[in-house]
Amino acid sequence: MILVREGASGPEVFLQRRVDGMAFAAGVTVFPGGGVDASDSTADIGWTGPDAAWWGQRFGVGTDRARALVCAAVRELFEECGVLLAGPTADTVVSDAETYRAAREQVERREVTLGEFLSRERLVLRADLLRPWANWITPEVSARRYDTRFFVALLPAGQQADGATSEASEVRWTTPAAVLDSWRAGADELLGPTWTQLVALDGFASAADLFAADRVIEPVLPVVEEEGGRINLSFPNCAAYYADLPAAHRRW
Repeated sequence: MILVREGASGPEVFLQRRVDGMAFAAGVTVFPGGGVDASDSTADIGWTGPDAAWWGQRFGVGTDRARALVCAAVRELFEECGVLLAGPTADTVVSDAETYRAAREQVERREVTLGEFLSRERLVLRADLLRPWANWITPEVSARRYDTRFFVALLPAGQQADGATSEASEVRWTTPAAVLDSWRAGADELLGPTWTQLVALDGFASAADLFAADRVIEPVLPVVEEEGGRINLSFPNCAAYYADLPAAHRRW
């Protein structure tokens, strides 16, 4: 989930640093996110905005899978950041998601599904507050394989993103340019997919322009290549990534 807001110097993104000791990407700076649950596939909820068929066409999946992906995106953003892309009507969004903190914890503990929570509170999922951004697949050599869809969402007016998740040691809002500079200096570790999205995000003058971008989603599957005795993952524009990658953060 690429959560964006308008800042004094242009678009800002919300980032997390994953806690040390995690099985995947420990200590790495990432966008919030997570996996699709079984409940995301069966959620019977109010829905407004592009339908599942539209999302399926954009991401190259069937309508059932597309619906699960959108529900998972909304659920994970709520769990990890406290941002809720839902409202009492098809054209409104809650202005203070903090009032649903207890429900957020229930959803996170899997005591209540996203669909049950939205139905109980008579809220409608706002699929129109999301946009498809990218699709990356972990390399075949990876012990853990993920087929990851990136979404963009604008921070709703009145809502606040927080760090109340056990998966992050710190969170912050920053411009893409600032975190890229921090990465070059070795203060932030960025994996190739995150770096690639930040480079693309840095090309927009405003959050509104970014959200309105009409992205063509083509799956990216990095492959392992060996050059000069060094193993790299090859992906679009990877030469620029490796040219600036701090030696301490090289994982291959």
